[in-house]
Amino acid sequence: MIAGVSTACLYPKPIEESLYELALNGVSCVELFINTHSELKKSFAYGMANLLKRFDVKCPSVHPFTCEIEPQMFFSDYERRISDMLEYYKFYFRFMNIVGADIFVFHGGKPSSTCDAERYCERYSRLFRLGREFGVTVAIENVSRCKSGSSAFIKEIKNMLGSEFAFVLDTKQALRSNENPISFLDIVGDKISHVHISDSGEMGDCLLIGRGRFNFKQFFEKLSGYNPDCSVILELYRSGFKGISDLISSYNKLTRMTEPYGRELKK
Repeated sequence: MIAGVSTACLYPKPIEESLYELALNGVSCVELFINTHSELKKSFAYGMANLLKRFDVKCPSVHPFTCEIEPQMFFSDYERRISDMLEYYKFYFRFMNIVGADIFVFHGGKPSSTCDAERYCERYSRLFRLGREFGVTVAIENVSRCKSGSSAFIKEIKNMLGSEFAFVLDTKQALRSNENPISFLDIVGDKISHVHISDSGEMGDCLLIGRGRFNFKQFFEKLSGYNPDCSVILELYRSGFKGISDLISSYNKLTRMTEPYGRELKK
């Protein structure tokens, strides 16, 4: 199990500057949040890869800026849209191959969509298979404003998809959907591939580690039983902390929490 930080925490600082600042402060694992098309160019990707290598930073995952249009492009009745979007997502997968990432975060469709579970699975499977061609795992993230925010829906499509399913758990998004994050873990089991984490409590659902009362010990014990190699990424909104020192302090706490749960210590 490895702890990390998302470059999205420092938005709107440019992604390369965010990576540099995190690396300079000792963060050894990052999720890269792509913010615009130009950041998918090969020359830019190689620049990011060189920066990762220079500081010996791992990048397990990439988050797309196009997540907001996924409902329209992947789950509408207009077939040409999904064909075009599958071609476009190859840019992400090629970027991931260059920087060494293998988990792609996918939000999916919205509850208002007319797309039923069967069609949802068919569309997602096409993207999942495409990702596999690049050595990438496309993992559905639970997002409160999307169909994936419902644990019942995730359970349904997991059973339908079988081996063509992977999951990203976002603890704050689970709480925003009035769902228990640990219940999500029990539903997806060993299909959990990645986590976005933050603290939560009376002061909010997206807090610095130590500012809330989230039961991290219980959560990590459960997570380690399903995937001891899972990456756990601190994802906070920029309004949720004062400066880089706050972020690094939370990262260090998260690192200490996850250290006992790796696979090597369970042998």
